[in-house]
Amino acid sequence: MTASRPLGEAWGAMKLPLPLSAAALALFALSACQSKAPTVIDETPPDPLANQVANAAPVELPPSIKASVTMRCTGDNSLVYVNFYTGNTQATLQTAKDGPATRLVAAKAGDPFTADGGYQIKGDDKKIELKQPGKKDLTCHI
Repeated sequence: MTASRPLGEAWGAMKLPLPLSAAALALFALSACQSKAPTVIDETPPDPLANQVANAAPVELPPSIKASVTMRCTGDNSLVYVNFYTGNTQATLQTAKDGPATRLVAAKAGDPFTADGGYQIKGDDKKIELKQPGKKDLTCHI
């Protein structure tokens, strides 16, 4: 029959190496610190357009849609679909839901939006006065 030893005695041999292993771990961590910077190896070829990109003018993002509205026009009871863009210098007009869009621009915010061919929109995303080539002038509202 073997005599049982208290748990502390069985692990007694392990108590002494713990401080020793902690010191070894700290020494290992400190040995990883070097005073010189590591060498970086870059295998990518130089960018031939880097100089042009660095000297290029900043890019202006296109305006985002500020309001997209469907308006009913008085007189002929038709619908028009208008997108107003941020900056208030651009709008698009569709006279049919899936029809082609006509881009109208204004010289500055507050001016009427115009496009080639005689298109003109005066107003905002609540009410507009619409001129179209070959049609009578309309007042449209949401």
